[in-house]
Amino acid sequence: MCAMARPRKPLLSRDRIVDAARTLVDAEGLAAVSTRRLAAELGVSGPSLYNHFRTKDQILEAVADSVSAQVDLSMFDAPQDGAEWDWRAALHDWAVSYRAALREHPNIVPVLARGPGRRPAGLRLADAVFGAMVDAGWPPAQATSIGALMRYFVMGSALGSFAGGFVDDQDAYDPADYPHLGQAHLLADRQELIDDRAFETGLTALLDGLSTQYEHVVAATR
Repeated sequence: MCAMARPRKPLLSRDRIVDAARTLVDAEGLAAVSTRRLAAELGVSGPSLYNHFRTKDQILEAVADSVSAQVDLSMFDAPQDGAEWDWRAALHDWAVSYRAALREHPNIVPVLARGPGRRPAGLRLADAVFGAMVDAGWPPAQATSIGALMRYFVMGSALGSFAGGFVDDQDAYDPADYPHLGQAHLLADRQELIDDRAFETGLTALLDGLSTQYEHVVAATR
């Protein structure tokens, strides 16, 4: 019996389509994605994509969910050694992981900003944060607000760079017009450091404020 010849190209799958679309979004933005372009990138005919996705929007939703799936949620697991679980530390570590995933794929953030919709990984993320806050003693309404607040903060930080918004040209910041921006031309060169420090400053401020609120929540239940 003769063995069947192996296909020259890997069979088309949802994962291959999502990987190709994510690469395209990362490189060229959301507008670059079309079924025709993806088919060309994958070396298949356009209609073959419809066996897996009916529309371009469905593909982008899947790309967004693949990014949500990169966010670490293990910090919300109950400690195995019986140690007391620290909601503040967990929220901090989750926010850091969330931002890291979005910074790797900033062009998909506008799709993620619509909310989780029916996306499985996005819903698991929302469920993990909400459940962990309720388990820590936050009332459900406040737990919802915390999830929304952190989402706004993390997504906003991933959409752009404060330091990167300044040009590396000292002449652009005439002290006669901008007396306090004499060092602004140095910011772009230190973009990552400044943006990381700004994120940690804001995250600490948010968590400090939530910790103060939590003290009132605990006191009210005594």
